[in-house]
Amino acid sequence: MEEKLNLVQEWDKTFPKSEKVNHSKVTFHNRYGMTLVADMYVPKNMKEKLPAIAVCGPFGAVKEQASGLYAMNMAERGFLTIAFDPSFTGESSGTPRYMASPDINTEDFQAAVDFLSVQENVDSEKIGIIGICGWGGMAINVAALDTRIKATVVSTMYDMTRVNANGYFDEGDNEETRYNNKVALNAQRIRDYKNGSYELGGGCLELPVPEDAPFYVKDYSEYYKGRSYHSRSLNSNGGWNKIGCMSFINQPILKYSNEIRSAVLIIHGEKAHSCYFSKDAYKAMTTNSKYTDNKELMIIPNAVHTDLYDNMNIIPFDKIEEFLNNNLK
Repeated sequence: MEEKLNLVQEWDKTFPKSEKVNHSKVTFHNRYGMTLVADMYVPKNMKEKLPAIAVCGPFGAVKEQASGLYAMNMAERGFLTIAFDPSFTGESSGTPRYMASPDINTEDFQAAVDFLSVQENVDSEKIGIIGICGWGGMAINVAALDTRIKATVVSTMYDMTRVNANGYFDEGDNEETRYNNKVALNAQRIRDYKNGSYELGGGCLELPVPEDAPFYVKDYSEYYKGRSYHSRSLNSNGGWNKIGCMSFINQPILKYSNEIRSAVLIIHGEKAHSCYFSKDAYKAMTTNSKYTDNKELMIIPNAVHTDLYDNMNIIPFDKIEEFLNNNLK
């Protein structure tokens, strides 16, 4: 069921390779027939079946960036991990490129759980997921749907449905603004159809970022265009298609989060522009819920959004390890 893809074999990550783990490329398919590509990290000298974690994000990144860093570090701590490129991005299949879908991207995480569940060196009763940035919101959606997932870690999350419907900080949360946005997107669809191609929306700003740009724009650009540039990363280059996230407007993904029975840890930086997403997601998850004992919100003092992408002094790997070990059972 899987396509033959030409995969890069040399180490091309934005972080140094660990000598404590074995690394390999793997592929698996989702229920839409797309072949997903992942980096698998396995602790060396493994002697028994391991708990496993699927990692994805940030939104518009590739597995050679933050998700791979998380996966490799968790493998150093005794987990079998995969960091995967979602459909339409990176080395994974799916055309046209650079599209996003709340349904297909939720399925991507479930397909990763399918793959991990049948590995001989994995304890299929001990599978968790880690979602970063926009994939943090997706991870909560998956946790509400997939009962095989025993624990979910969400880091510096975005709710992509909310930001597409309402704009940043909910400044466009009104019917008129949403309507005008939909008019523009549908006009773009006609242009794309006439041209026979999809126009890109643009990635992060080139460095140096103008001094009057918002801090979060500078924060993203310094990560994607600077210290963690990667040739396959959407945000490092031309970005998503302009209509790539259109369907998110009508499809809130966190509706049933207060029915999640498995454990969820939400982590965010105190100074991140996006911190309101995590605070509100935690509140929604625990309001009128019977399953609050295994839900946690961890706010990191003074941290900004991308600190939780790659700042090894900020990412609370000890806490993540403790949380997963306590709940993957």
